[in-house]
Amino acid sequence: MLRGRIRRGRQAYGAAEDDPLDAAQERRVRAVLALGGVPQTDLPDGVQQVRLRLLERAASGQDAPRDVSAWAAVVASNLAMDWHRAKRRQERLGERLAALRPAEPPAEEETRLLSLAVARGLDGLPDAQRQVVVLRFYADLPVRSIAEQLGVPEGTVKSRLHTAVRALRARLHEDEVV
Repeated sequence: MLRGRIRRGRQAYGAAEDDPLDAAQERRVRAVLALGGVPQTDLPDGVQQVRLRLLERAASGQDAPRDVSAWAAVVASNLAMDWHRAKRRQERLGERLAALRPAEPPAEEETRLLSLAVARGLDGLPDAQRQVVVLRFYADLPVRSIAEQLGVPEGTVKSRLHTAVRALRARLHEDEVV
């Protein structure tokens, strides 16, 4: 059923059976993406995104755009803007992460010792406490998400975290790691 609708949609869009974009439209999409600042390596992905949106439009039963080439160019332009937004977000994230790094990283041996001590400390925790510590600090999940995923109240998650962190801290001081 869906294949038939997609096939009819492709035909309604005036495209060949295999490809909703003809060669000229694909070149235009590539040009718009390139002029929009998308690097050459990402152009094939951009063209595929335009194809996908055209196929999704056909599959949903929407009428074909009056000018598929113009529609594809506008979609490509929007994709170029999205690419730049994502790039800026990535750069800001990189800057924030760089600001969080300590000025002088600990020595490699210190890092290994600390990692080993934390792993031993985690092994010594009860399963429920270890689980919330891993989900909170290694998977970086918020307390609310952990509670929902485990099916326990948020207070229980907080209590387990508090107890586990206190036990880990005591173990690390006991081992004279920190």
